Amino acid sequence: MNKKRDINKWITKSIIDFVNESKENTLDKNLNEKAWGSPLVGFSRGDDKLYSFLKKDIGDFYLTPYEMFSKTYPDIKFKSSELAIICWILPQTKETKSEQYNKKYFPSKRAVLSRVNGDKFNKKIGKFVIELLNKEGFSALSPILSPLWDNKKSKKYGYASTWSERHAAYVSGLGTFGLSDGLITAVGKAMRCGSVIAKLDIKPIDKSYKKYNEYCLYFKNRSCMKCAERCPAKAITEKGHDKIKCREYQRQTTSKYIKNEYNIDSSYCGLCQFKVPCESKIP
Repeated sequence: MNKKRDINKWITKSIIDFVNESKENTLDKNLNEKAWGSPLVGFSRGDDKLYSFLKKDIGDFYLTPYEMFSKTYPDIKFKSSELAIICWILPQTKETKSEQYNKKYFPSKRAVLSRVNGDKFNKKIGKFVIELLNKEGFSALSPILSPLWDNKKSKKYGYASTWSERHAAYVSGLGTFGLSDGLITAVGKAMRCGSVIAKLDIKPIDKSYKKYNEYCLYFKNRSCMKCAERCPAKAITEKGHDKIKCREYQRQTTSKYIKNEYNIDSSYCGLCQFKVPCESKIP
């Protein structure tokens, strides 16, 4: 693993194999179905200017890779350019998409299970990557598992956090944002994502886009607002995604439905990710 490309390939293959082969990649033990399809993997470096931009744009509370890593490993000396941000995209399965397709007001059981059990597996991917790198002598951390991760409120954007998996994936060449704030990737918007930061020399992915919303048809030519039509809370308009309306609907409406119908504690919705042109691809 002396070459940057070799390290990229090694990590990429390791993550893909883990997701595709792990028995823990399951919606439910009784359902015997995978939670996620085969993942995409992307890379960026800690000195990418977009990370500094995100901090300025979102708020001072937002941590750059350098800040996240230095607070976790205060005894290690390093430069931002020596940090690798490893990101992955987990696409929803055909079965979950099919079941969610005809839902109008509440999420399907498979979609909810992907949010609950699928997210647990997503965190295990982070642990797997850390262990993989640690065995080779590389220090690493998973931001979402770190005590540094916290919910915050941005003056500009409202609900936010100290680290965003979607924004890291965007910087790492995996996709751009849509009208609903979802990340549109090569496998679509119906997905989850994760990341790990490591002191590791990698080759960053060349971004195939120049604008943060380049893949969204609404921003491209105003030809689509399907995600807005899918939103039962009317939280998506030409102005974008109303996070307050969205969260209120999930907490006050979908959470009750999910508990009554599926006996699961979750406030997930996700309807705007399904039955839209960007569900499974870049439109």
